[in-house]
Amino acid sequence: MATTGQGPRGPLAGVRVVELAGIGPGPFAAMLLADLGADVVRVDRPGGSVIGIEPAFDLTNRNKRSVLVDLKAEGGAGRVLDLVERADVLIEGYRPGVAERLGVGPDACLERNPRLVYGRMTGWGQDGPLADRAGHDIGYIALTGTLSMIGRSGEPPTVPANLVGDYAGGSLYLVVGVLAALQHARTPDGAGQVVDAAIVDGAAHLATMIHGMLAAGSWQDRRGSNLLDGSCPFYGSYETSDGLYMAVGPLEPRFYEEFAELLGLGDEAPDRNDFGRWEELRALVADRFRARPRAEWTEVFEGTDACVAPVLSLREAPRHPHLSARSTFVEHGGLTQPAPAPRFSATPTSVRSGPALPGADTEAVAADWDLPGLPTTGKETTG
Repeated sequence: MATTGQGPRGPLAGVRVVELAGIGPGPFAAMLLADLGADVVRVDRPGGSVIGIEPAFDLTNRNKRSVLVDLKAEGGAGRVLDLVERADVLIEGYRPGVAERLGVGPDACLERNPRLVYGRMTGWGQDGPLADRAGHDIGYIALTGTLSMIGRSGEPPTVPANLVGDYAGGSLYLVVGVLAALQHARTPDGAGQVVDAAIVDGAAHLATMIHGMLAAGSWQDRRGSNLLDGSCPFYGSYETSDGLYMAVGPLEPRFYEEFAELLGLGDEAPDRNDFGRWEELRALVADRFRARPRAEWTEVFEGTDACVAPVLSLREAPRHPHLSARSTFVEHGGLTQPAPAPRFSATPTSVRSGPALPGADTEAVAADWDLPGLPTTGKETTG
């Protein structure tokens, strides 16, 4: 596992981003931009974060810098607008209308900087009947039909942490939108604009292929009835004798043949294309895996095309030989964390700094962004 330090900045070096502090998908999107080399200045509120963990461990704030500004105090909005005037991108994750009430909405920001890309991250979007309602990842993916696909038949839907909604349907779509808008803003006739990234939109878009299969009749609109949703006996996870799990996915016939031979299914196994005997096949596969521990099965399938892998825990994953060889995880400041992704041949990325502590970089940002009035007195100072 690699240890990082002051390293290459990446393809977004020179891009300036203002992030209005929030939680969840907004900070993750800003982290991704920072990982890619952007100079991300996070505007934290006095009193600290509401995420519930120590700022020094909030890895979504790595590669950023932080200033303290009280947007509700006199002059607070003006300080943010001064940053905006020198920025390329702004990211906020408030409910619709909140940024406007604070004096840092799109109209005020674009008036100061007509080429600004104003990225808005919400769950429901900027309009629609639910736009003003509170919500969380699970509700967004529930309403879009995405949650209904995940889990076994006859059981409640399986909650996929907050990866599918917040980060896949939210953060990644916001980043794509911001970068596309930034490209437009930098064309000769381009201008700034607002990017409305809603988790419901992104989560729905992620299922585009499934909707096509549904229309074609090759996907059933019920959980646990399809090739990729856990109903298939050769696409799922199985418990081993030591209570751990192996992931199985040999969908193609030639891979399945290798899988069946290595697992020792034998001639008594039902044909994989006999859907009516899938439960019988599943039970047979399960019995085989329960006969040996995970480590032994890992060795059996190592180096084969049987498409079988051990299900590793978060602490185990960084030590896997493949991930270690690729430096998929790195260590910085004593914290093991996923490395920036994807990778670039000409403009490599790195973890350059740990989580930005609230207000710790005010003086440096003031100097670098030519904002001598940014440092303030009272509770907004960094001390």
